[in-house]
Amino acid sequence: MRLLTFEKAGRPALGIARGERVIDLGALDPDTPADWAAVFAEGGLERLRGLAANVPEEQTVPRDGLHLLPPIPAPPKILCVGLNYMAHAQETGSRLPTDPIFFTRFPSTLVGDGEAMVCPRASEQFDYEGELVAVIGREGRHIPKERALEHVVGYSIFNDGSLRDFQKKGRQWTLGKNFDATGGFGPEIVTSDELPAAASGLSIQTRLNGEVVQDGRTDDLIFDIPTLIATASEVMTLQPGTIIVTGTPPGVGMAREPQLWMKAGDVVSVTIEGIGTLSNPIIDEHVAG
Repeated sequence: MRLLTFEKAGRPALGIARGERVIDLGALDPDTPADWAAVFAEGGLERLRGLAANVPEEQTVPRDGLHLLPPIPAPPKILCVGLNYMAHAQETGSRLPTDPIFFTRFPSTLVGDGEAMVCPRASEQFDYEGELVAVIGREGRHIPKERALEHVVGYSIFNDGSLRDFQKKGRQWTLGKNFDATGGFGPEIVTSDELPAAASGLSIQTRLNGEVVQDGRTDDLIFDIPTLIATASEVMTLQPGTIIVTGTPPGVGMAREPQLWMKAGDVVSVTIEGIGTLSNPIIDEHVAG
């Protein structure tokens, strides 16, 4: 299944994508939660799958024209992983990590597919990072690596927009990774049963104004998804709706000569095989108000 969140009457609403049409789950059942995290926590995904199975096309809505929100607008945790593709670590001149490098984002950074990512007035070093997202559907703590994929409900796409000069301030990456509206997330969550185990072996590409700037495969991760889940869950409970943003392949703007930064008027698209394409225009902060 392909799970998405869209705006309806000014509020989030859940849908299941069926080609170019969308099943509005709230119209089928008014008791449907407005957040996939709540659905996962209640164990209601299979009920909604059954509810949607026989919906005729005339009871669906066109996908075109819907205002998509991040699939989970306010995840309980947003865990991101740095330097997790060997070629990306090498292009930055970094030592290969011996353990996963985690950092956090906050929900105020998220924008959905088609929404603008905002180039802040404080910096011109706005970089792109196309990434695979693993979405937690089942709560867990101290999850063994061999059971980790049982906790993943599906996968999505992220553009980890990074302000490189702010990222380099101090010893933490928090500032450079948490400007408002700098993280594209979406367009939907593709459930695990539709993809290879751990979403491995999938092509991942980032395009800036139609030109391929990143090109990799998801099996090139230094630390695979089970390892990331096992490591993080030693420290914290992973609640339903938690997202793990797994790292970016080589080709980032910071490592190019000359360096390549996103700017107002650009369009950045991240495509992952079997999942789809996340596309976001770039605007200046003063335009965003």
